Amino acid sequence: MAQPTNTFDTYDSIGEREDLSDVIYSISPTDTPFLSSAAKTAATAVLHEWQTDSLAAAVSNNAVVEGDEATADALTPTTRLSNSTQIMDKVVVITGTQEAVDKAGRASELAYQIAKKAKELKRDMETTITANVVENQTAGTTSARTMGTLGTWVTTNDDFGAGGASGAGKGDVIRTDGTQRAFTESALKTVIKSVWNAGGDPTMIMVGPFNKQKLSGFTGNSTRFDAGADATLYTSVDVYASDFGQLQVVPNRFSRDRDAWVLDMNYFGLAFLRDFTMHELAKTGDTEKRQLLVEATLESRNEAASGLVADLTTS
Repeated sequence: MAQPTNTFDTYDSIGEREDLSDVIYSISPTDTPFLSSAAKTAATAVLHEWQTDSLAAAVSNNAVVEGDEATADALTPTTRLSNSTQIMDKVVVITGTQEAVDKAGRASELAYQIAKKAKELKRDMETTITANVVENQTAGTTSARTMGTLGTWVTTNDDFGAGGASGAGKGDVIRTDGTQRAFTESALKTVIKSVWNAGGDPTMIMVGPFNKQKLSGFTGNSTRFDAGADATLYTSVDVYASDFGQLQVVPNRFSRDRDAWVLDMNYFGLAFLRDFTMHELAKTGDTEKRQLLVEATLESRNEAASGLVADLTTS
């Protein structure tokens, strides 16, 4: 069929309004499992310090003679640890014209971009904390101060691939990555037992997306089944019931997929010297400037309470 002669259609028309939705769709995730689970505390200096201690090993021959003189037991001092605060920021600069024009999906470009950057800053912090970055205390005018992140603290209970090695457990020595290998339930159980033997009571297994699926394939002592009533096949594991307690399995989009963490979150804190804030920068022209900023550090209250299965394949 053909269109009749002189029919006026949308191809001929001038001045039709655009059809642009007033909704802006974003798929970018903002969940931050470690940041949300760690205790929040305060720092009062750029070098944040705390102390750790432990009990003497239990003995089976603690017996004294009746009426004997008391003998002093050996005493050990506490261990003093520290980590440097790290400054992270996002800066928004919007022209006066862009703020004034009519826009789809947002009334204020400045407010929209500030909200977006705030979410990005939170994601940056989660990625930083769960990374393998060594502390830098010797920063100056040309280099930024950095905290020792999770990968540089946990050393007592870790399981490596060939060539892998832990740091010094003080945030100032980087972990050495080893040869990647498949995630196995045997390695996970070994680390959980090691954490428990060291005195920890882990409640979380934190893994990346690939190894979350690997963990869901662990059989344990269970038999997988399908619920015929609702035609659902259950293949995921959200709680891992170990010999030493139940651990929540938490996927993290921002931690390294090659790391599977066994965490006792009672022994981690985030010490804020400056909490998430926003302030207006000096006006130097026809723009509006805002800086979003946070200054904080990771407080590893006792690294032996957690563990790591390292050097896992990710594809």
